[in-house]
Amino acid sequence: MEDVLDKVRDALKSNIDEHALATGQKFSKEKLKYHGVRTANVRKIGKTFFKMIDSRSKSEIYDLCEDLWRSGYLEESIIACNWSQYLCDAYEPEDFSIFQHWINEYITNWASCDTFCNHTMGGFLERYPDYVEKLRDFAKSRNRWMRRAAAVSLIVPARKGKFLGDVLEIATILLLDKDDLVQKGYGWMLKVASQSHQKEVFDFVIKNKSVMPRTALRYAIEKMPKDLRTIAMAK
Repeated sequence: MEDVLDKVRDALKSNIDEHALATGQKFSKEKLKYHGVRTANVRKIGKTFFKMIDSRSKSEIYDLCEDLWRSGYLEESIIACNWSQYLCDAYEPEDFSIFQHWINEYITNWASCDTFCNHTMGGFLERYPDYVEKLRDFAKSRNRWMRRAAAVSLIVPARKGKFLGDVLEIATILLLDKDDLVQKGYGWMLKVASQSHQKEVFDFVIKNKSVMPRTALRYAIEKMPKDLRTIAMAK
């Protein structure tokens, strides 16, 4: 199994792009550790080598994901995200603690956070909706990435109109958060929820606009009609 990871890493090193290597850091305020491979090639590499392990047990694949996460490389974390997403039909309740561990222990940038939480966590929560309540604990964490995860894990379900009550409760917990990436995360969550529940999200924004950070507010109303955006932005 370790041989697969050696091949993945060799493939990444063979696909280093000078432009990606030179510009990768500019997309993140946090110091990134990365090989310098374009995102499309990272996905292609992950997909190719998953075919070598897709007959393995879920626990064996999770162990490989753990190793990829542990490396600290952005591209390896994205492959770990993709591999865990490929197992969505096999998710079980006990997987939640593994996913929580990965967020808390290894995520250090918005790209890894959003890729993992949008898809793996989002898929898990749609399969096991009772676990959405655990996001409230995420939202109260000292770890900024756990707090962002509380919001962005609901992006895909919220886009489908699901979990409105939970979306508004998570937004309430995060309302006064001073971290701009958390503000953008819950603003994004409200924005996608507004596509199915415009009135409820608009009412939430109006109720809280006097204290809601402008960053979160702008994200939340981005897809609303111009007249509603004007009302929301008025001081």
